[in-house]
Amino acid sequence: MEASAKGRWTPDNGPSSPSSSGMQRSSCSSLKMFLAALSFAYFSKALSGSYMKSTITQLERRFDIPSYLIGVIDGSFEIGNLLVIAFVSYFGAKLHRPKIIAIGCVLMSFGTFLIAMPHFILGRYKFQSSIRASMNSTTNFSPCPASSTESTQAGDRASILPSVGCEQESSVSMWIYVFLGNVLRGIGETPVQPLGISYIDDYARSENAALYIGCVQTISIIGPVFGYLLGSLCAKIYVDIGYVDMETITITPGDARWVGAWWLGYLIAGAITLMSAVPFWFLPKSLPMPVDKHDANCTPEQTRFIKDSPSAMEHKFRPEEPANFHQMAKEFVPTLKSLLGSPVYIIYLCVTIIQFNSLIGMVTYKPKYIEQHYGQSASKANFLMGMINIPAVALGMFSGGVVMKKFKLGIMGAAKFAFGTSLLGYFLSLFFFAMGCDNAKVAGITMSYTGVEGLSYQEPSLFSECNSGCLCSGRDWDPVCGENGITYVSPCLAGCTSSTGAGKNTVFGQCRCVALTGAGSQPSNLTASLGHCPIRDSCDRMFPYFLFLSVITSFIISLGGTPGFVLLIRCIKPELKSIALGIHTLATRTLAGIPAPIYFGAIIDTTCLKWGNTKCGGRGACRIYNTTAYRIVYLGLTLGLRTVSFFLCILGFALLRRHVKQEEKMALTNGNVEMEAESLRKEEITNSTHCDQFVRALDCNPDRETRL
Repeated sequence: MEASAKGRWTPDNGPSSPSSSGMQRSSCSSLKMFLAALSFAYFSKALSGSYMKSTITQLERRFDIPSYLIGVIDGSFEIGNLLVIAFVSYFGAKLHRPKIIAIGCVLMSFGTFLIAMPHFILGRYKFQSSIRASMNSTTNFSPCPASSTESTQAGDRASILPSVGCEQESSVSMWIYVFLGNVLRGIGETPVQPLGISYIDDYARSENAALYIGCVQTISIIGPVFGYLLGSLCAKIYVDIGYVDMETITITPGDARWVGAWWLGYLIAGAITLMSAVPFWFLPKSLPMPVDKHDANCTPEQTRFIKDSPSAMEHKFRPEEPANFHQMAKEFVPTLKSLLGSPVYIIYLCVTIIQFNSLIGMVTYKPKYIEQHYGQSASKANFLMGMINIPAVALGMFSGGVVMKKFKLGIMGAAKFAFGTSLLGYFLSLFFFAMGCDNAKVAGITMSYTGVEGLSYQEPSLFSECNSGCLCSGRDWDPVCGENGITYVSPCLAGCTSSTGAGKNTVFGQCRCVALTGAGSQPSNLTASLGHCPIRDSCDRMFPYFLFLSVITSFIISLGGTPGFVLLIRCIKPELKSIALGIHTLATRTLAGIPAPIYFGAIIDTTCLKWGNTKCGGRGACRIYNTTAYRIVYLGLTLGLRTVSFFLCILGFALLRRHVKQEEKMALTNGNVEMEAESLRKEEITNSTHCDQFVRALDCNPDRETRL
């Protein structure tokens, strides 16, 4: 009798506790599994995305394209998002969210594999070199061919006319595969953020949601750490490793012509992304709702009754009704109109769009800025981004979530915190302007052959009396470092007439142009070695300070990341969360993710001093930049955009304060009504209890009699 009574509901003991506690444990484990799966998906997509940014200089050199075209390729990821983000965010929220995320991860992996495809279609990478033809020869050669009618006919044609196979290569631009693969990556990434974050916010307790989101965002920042480290590793490996004899390669990773094994990282990233899709196939469409997210109109007694009743499944779980696409499509436009009618949401969108323009442009070209400005190799620039800069961002994102939870910041508190950290980081970033380096000393480009400094963008300035006796091409880029510490565009333009050694150990002698500034030496003894001259000691000493300030500003700015994101999902109605996140992602990626890399790259291209050339004679990748102009346009554009966003923040604070006051006023009005209703319900419950006790007393009286 007692055993059978355990499963029955009574006003005192409630429902069967084993099934209730088991259901709660199952809900908790499923939510944790979803949190782990989403974190891994964030990690994989962040890894492949950061690896893409770490390879921009490698792709420029491999495909001989300028920076603005790299910006188009980088922005193609956002184009993929643009195609489907609004519909995935709206319709996906009403379907099986975990499985839609799984499909997205599979598409991301296929797109990543497609990016690597051109390596297996293109032939071996060939770079300009003065000694390639003589590498296997034991005899020395002269880098200075004599000017004659015969040599002019042979030499000029080699540098001016298109080379063999030009038409075949130009008919199909291999970078198109990279573009299309990145578009597919963008399509696949679409459901991960809006559906994943809204799923957590729906089924996690309110006080834990901010911390969970902070954890996911932190994991997504750890992904770029491994992405940049992978980029650093692959940049050290020669692009055709395993297919060529490395003894015949005369360039080093610090050379402007070096191309690393960019394709290898995409194969690794694609495999990791494919694995991230697996857990989502085994997760449920919905989870039990937390108690604090039941209908606010219910009293605590009603909520407890609902939670403990045998029909709790009907209240805890969202109904698994078949999706009505016609009804969803009919409600889409009114829902979108309701969302865009919120002034706070619109101002938030404008601020984040402008700040994302600044952030995306800065992050995309920061490794290249380190390479060009401080003379670091692509491998070292990526390593520093992954090991120093990105961890600071991850720590800042996580710390922001902890601050939100510890101090229980409301909407206004989160807004003030995010604005304050962004403003402090802005003021610290102004010091970057003072951490500049002078242009590298390159004869005929940044200084004259006699040692007078001055910029020149014209090819004729590469020629001088010291190299007039040689038939030199102004299009080549095969730099050598003279004994005088000046870099020359090629051994021929340095006026060198002899060479000794082979491969990377080749030394050019009797360099007449080096003699012009080679004080205290005889012209016959002046030599030049392969590669750029080292950067100045003053620039080497400045670089650690740049890294330190970069870490500090990254940490401070990222502190406001999580509060700013929570602000987005707290300033709108709960039923609009999924589409609000989707529209936010759509707007930032359409108006920031697509254009920012393109116009940042186009502006950076204007600072190029010497362009390389394609096999067909067209303009290729830039070989050397005006570092002073590069610093001004790169930092100026980054900080200028953030300045504009701060003015919009002032208007946003005014609108947000009014919004909060309206919400508080409505809550107070609803609270008074609920208090009156609750007092009436308590009175009814009291009367009902007295009545039940009286009836039970009559039922228990053996002497009672029925009166007609």
